[in-house]
Amino acid sequence: MKILVLGGTGVISREIVRQFLEKGDKVTVLNRGYRDVILPDHVEKIIGNKQDLTAFTSLMKHREFDVVIDMISYSVEDAATTVSVFSKHAEQLIFCSTVAAYKRPFRSMPIREDEEELIDVPTFLYGYKKAEMERYLQTISATSSFGITIIRPSLTYGIGSANVGVLRQNYGIVDRIKKGKPLVMFGDGTTPWNFTFAQDLAKAFVGAACNSQTYGKAYHATNSDLHYWQDLYLEFGRILGIEPTIVHLSTALLRAAAPDLCAHLDDEKKYPSIFDNTKIQQDIPSFQPQLSLRQGLEMLIEWYEQTSQGVDLEKDRLEDHLVSLYYSSLAQASKLLE
Repeated sequence: MKILVLGGTGVISREIVRQFLEKGDKVTVLNRGYRDVILPDHVEKIIGNKQDLTAFTSLMKHREFDVVIDMISYSVEDAATTVSVFSKHAEQLIFCSTVAAYKRPFRSMPIREDEEELIDVPTFLYGYKKAEMERYLQTISATSSFGITIIRPSLTYGIGSANVGVLRQNYGIVDRIKKGKPLVMFGDGTTPWNFTFAQDLAKAFVGAACNSQTYGKAYHATNSDLHYWQDLYLEFGRILGIEPTIVHLSTALLRAAAPDLCAHLDDEKKYPSIFDNTKIQQDIPSFQPQLSLRQGLEMLIEWYEQTSQGVDLEKDRLEDHLVSLYYSSLAQASKLLE
C-alpha cells in the first residue's frame, strides 16, 4: 500500500509509520518540518503547510495514495482541507479524533460508541472542535465514493510523550519519587481509567487501512486493562522501588491554581473512562492491545534515562506550592478540632 501520514512526527504517528514500514508498505510523511525528529531513510519526507490551501493543493495534485492518515486536523476547516485535496487521490481517509469529543458524563459503562453523544456546546473547546469535525466528516462520508474512517484515541503515552501525569510532569514524576517529594493527585485518585501506549494504538490505524469494513465508521481505540488514576504513580514507584507519597486535591482547586494546565482534569479526566473495544475488534481483529501499564512505564523510564530528560522547574515549583497548600489546609482543619 501507498500510505501518506499527515503529521508523522508525533508520539502516535511515529509508531504508525514504523508499523506500516514493518509490513512492507511505502510510507510518505508530510509536515511543516518544524520538529527535529529522525525518521527512517526509506520514508519519503515532504515539507508542506496544510494551512495554505492553494500551495498545499498544488503540492499534492500529482500524488496518488491508497490511504491518507490525518493526524493534524483539529477542526472542520482542517478536515475540509484534507477532504478537498485528497478525495480524488486516495481510496480512504483516516482521521485521528479523540474520546474528548464525547459528551460527559457518559451514558454507558464500559463506554460504547453507539450509545454516546458528541459534545455540542463549546465548554471544552478542544473536544468540541473535534466533535464538530466528526459531524462534518459523517456528512461527507454519507455521499462520498471514498472511505472515511474516524479513530478516537484516549490518553496515550509513548516515546516522546509530554503529557504524563496530573500536571503533565513527565520525567518530573520520576524525579519527585526519587527525592521523596509528594505528587499531586486529583480527587481521591480512584477514577477508573484505561492507560494506552502508542505501540498498541497504532495497530488501530494500521488495521483500518484499506479495510472496507471501517469505511463510514468511528471507533475509540484504547487499552482494556482497568486501572485507577493513582495507579500511574504507584506503578512508577514499584518500578523504582520507592513508594510514592500522594496528596489529593479537588479538580476545582487544581483548575483554579493552574487554569490552562488543569482544565483537562475538570473537563475530562475526572469522569470514569473505561472503553468497550468490541466494535473496533470486530472490524479490526488485529487491534489487540498488549502493553501493560508497567511495561509502558518501564519503556518511558528507559527513554527518560537514555535522553537525559530534565525536570520542568515551573511545574515542579507549582507542585511544591500545591503540596504546601494541602498540608497547610490539613493543619488548619486539625486546629478546628482543638
